[in-house]
Amino acid sequence: MESNQRYYLRRASEERTAALRSITAEARAWHAKLAGEFAERAATACQAPMPLAMAGIALSV
Repeated sequence: MESNQRYYLRRASEERTAALRSITAEARAWHAKLAGEFAERAATACQAPMPLAMAGIALSV
């Protein structure tokens, strides 16, 4: 399963690519806005404490 941080980083990358490929200024602005929001969420997910259930899984591997 994909982690939240990885998901948000992937979506930010996809939105940056979509912004570069957009034809209209409105579409570029929208995709750039979404890319920024996903990048911010990825940074927040990185700083969030790991749930205890996941910590147990990580330690047992």
